[in-house]
Amino acid sequence: MLATGCAAVNRFELAKLCRRAENEFVGAHVGIMDPFISCNGQAGHALLLDCRSLECRLLPIPADVSLVICNTMVKHELASGEYNTRRVECEEGVQRLSRRLPHLHALRDLGVEDLDHYRRDLPETIYKRCRHVVTENARVRAAAAALEKEDLATFGRLMAESHISLKNDYEVSCPELDLMVELAGQVGGVFGARMTGGGFGGSTVNLVDRRCVENFQISVSSAYKKSTGLDPQILVSSAAAGAAEVMASTAADDFISSNSDSR
Repeated sequence: MLATGCAAVNRFELAKLCRRAENEFVGAHVGIMDPFISCNGQAGHALLLDCRSLECRLLPIPADVSLVICNTMVKHELASGEYNTRRVECEEGVQRLSRRLPHLHALRDLGVEDLDHYRRDLPETIYKRCRHVVTENARVRAAAAALEKEDLATFGRLMAESHISLKNDYEVSCPELDLMVELAGQVGGVFGARMTGGGFGGSTVNLVDRRCVENFQISVSSAYKKSTGLDPQILVSSAAAGAAEVMASTAADDFISSNSDSR
């Protein structure tokens, strides 16, 4: 529960309301992952989330690595509608496959072997969309196991595989994102890099040895600008706690307080 000045807020319910607002008011058919981590994140941890049951597990991020966000400074117009298109394509895949697999309610219920076995029942584009989701689910489970063992080499390899799948199967990347990931892979101390967010521009997320962050910033920024003419925004971050009420006095409050004390 999140205590506020008025009442206690259930973070799980708040995340559901945030998703509902995006779905019904904004019109984006997004899932619950982003609002859930925004409400329930814990400092220094990743969070493994089951989006169906909302069961979650915290995974510690080693203290000697940083999350480095590289903003490509581009946003292609395709992004606004393509997310919904991908959602529809995946739903079509479930509908087609459920004729063969009656137990199938979502792609999360499907294994790679079953998907390949019934590939002939799917148009090529639908198959590729489904393949991304099914293989990404497997990568997430493997990545969680790697993080629990502090196996950053495996975690980074899975990040790279995820980006390739987003690029080739889900087709939500763009040349600038691909370049940013490629440049990151050429810098020492980088464990992994991939696009993040809705795609078609935006940012990459990189897992970098803290000792190598400064060199990473300089190298990637210089090479990216040389290739694109754009100055990227590179932010060094850490996993933070979820949203909370911030209690802080303003300058006016301080002024009033200090003058009251002096009387």
